[in-house]
Amino acid sequence: MTKAGTRTAVAAADAPAPAVRLPRRRGVELALLVVAVLLSVCGYCAVGLARTGTLPPGAFGYGAGLGLLALLAHLAVRWRAPYADPLLLPIAVLLNGLGLVLIYRLDLETPNDRAAPTQLVWSALGVALFAFVVAALRDHRVLQRYSYVCVAAALALLTLPILFPAVNGARIWIRIAGFSIQPGEFAKVLLAVFFAAYLAANRNALAYAGRRVWGVQLPTGRVLGPIVTVWLVSVGVLVLERDLGTSLLFFGLFVVLLYVATGRTGWIAVGLLLAALGAVAVGRLEPHVHARVEDWLHPFASIEAGQGPNQLAQSLFAFAAGGMLGTGLGLGHSVLIGFAAKSDFILATAGEELGLAGLSAIFLLYGLLVERGYRAGLSLREPFGRLLAVGLASIIALQVFVIAGGVTGLIPLTGMAMPFLAQGGSSVVTNWAIVALLIRVSHSARRQYDGQVAP
Repeated sequence: MTKAGTRTAVAAADAPAPAVRLPRRRGVELALLVVAVLLSVCGYCAVGLARTGTLPPGAFGYGAGLGLLALLAHLAVRWRAPYADPLLLPIAVLLNGLGLVLIYRLDLETPNDRAAPTQLVWSALGVALFAFVVAALRDHRVLQRYSYVCVAAALALLTLPILFPAVNGARIWIRIAGFSIQPGEFAKVLLAVFFAAYLAANRNALAYAGRRVWGVQLPTGRVLGPIVTVWLVSVGVLVLERDLGTSLLFFGLFVVLLYVATGRTGWIAVGLLLAALGAVAVGRLEPHVHARVEDWLHPFASIEAGQGPNQLAQSLFAFAAGGMLGTGLGLGHSVLIGFAAKSDFILATAGEELGLAGLSAIFLLYGLLVERGYRAGLSLREPFGRLLAVGLASIIALQVFVIAGGVTGLIPLTGMAMPFLAQGGSSVVTNWAIVALLIRVSHSARRQYDGQVAP
C-alpha cells in the first residue's frame, strides 16, 4: 500500500462515526390512534345493533368526539414531546373509548341513571389536562423542586373527605351542590412525585446506612423517618375514611419505590409481611372490611341463606356466562350486579360480553401500558425521572391487580375504579394526567440518545 493510501485509511479510521438520529414515530402513533378510535366506534355500533337491530343514533357524534379528543392529544405530543413512546397515547384512548362503550351499554339497562354523557365530559377534561401537562411541563425534573408542596397538597386532599358524610360506607367523596370529586385520586399522583423526589435525593443513605436486621439493611431514622411519617399519616387517614383500596395502593407504591431506589429485595419481603399483618388486623377489627372479607370467603352464602346472590356472586356468574368468546356486546346480564355495575364491577361486563379472549386483551393493554412506563423510566440516566416513571406505572399496575382480583374473587373487594374503564370523573382525569407525565418522561428518555455518536 502506498503512503497516500495509508494516510487515507488512517484518516478514515480517525474520523468520527456519523450521529444516529432516532425516528420520532409520530406517524405510527397517529395510525394507532385511528385504529383505537375505529375499534371504539365499532363497539358502540355493536351495542346498538345487539339491542335494537339498528345503528345507535349517536354513533357519528361519539366517533367524532372521541376522534377529536385523540387528535388534540396527538397534536400536543407532536408539538411538545416528539420523541415520546408512540404506544402510550393510543392505549389510553382505546381503554377510555372501550370504557365509554361499556358504560353506554349499561346505561341502556338503567334509563334513569345515564352515566356515559357525563363520563364523556370528564374524558374531555382529562384530555385537556393531558394536553396542558404535555405542553406546559417542558422538563419533568421541575417537579422535583416542588416535592414538599406536593406532599402538603396530597395530605390536604386526603383529609378533606372526613368533613363530608360517608357514601356506601366510605368517606372518600366531596359532594357540593350535586357535584362530587374523589380527592384521593389526585393525591396518589402528588404522593408519587414526593416519594420519587425524596428517595432520589436520599437513595445512597437509604441503601448503605443504618443497621442490618434479619438480613435487611435498615436506613437511619433521620433518613427514613420523614417518608415513613408521610406514608403512615396517609394510610391512617384513609383507614379512618374506610378507603382501604387506596391505602393498599399507597402502601404498594411506597414499597415498590423503596425497592427500586435501594435495589434491596429485602424491602419486598418486609412489605409483604407488613401488608399481611395489616390486612389481618383491619379485616378483624373494622366491621365494613370484615363484611367484605366474609363475602370473599363465602361468596354464595347469601344464596344458601335464601337471600339471593350478592354483588360478588353476580360478578362470578357474569364471568362464567361469558365463557371463551363472550355473549356479545349488549347481550349480557351484568346489570344485575346493582349500583356498582358501572364502577367497581364494570370488568364483569367486559368478561361476560367479551369473554376470556376480550378480557385477556384488556389485561394485555394494561400490561403494555405499564411496561412502556417502566421502559421509559429505566432508560433515563437520572434517578428522579426513573423513580417517577416506575411509580406512576406501578399505580396503574396496582389498581388493575386490586380491582381485577376483587371482582374475580382472588382477593377481597376494595372499592376502587378500574383505570379508564370504570365510571368516575376523578379517576379518568387522574389517569390522563399519569399518561401525560409518562409521555414527558418517555420523551426525555429517548431524546437523550438522539444525535449521539454511533459506536
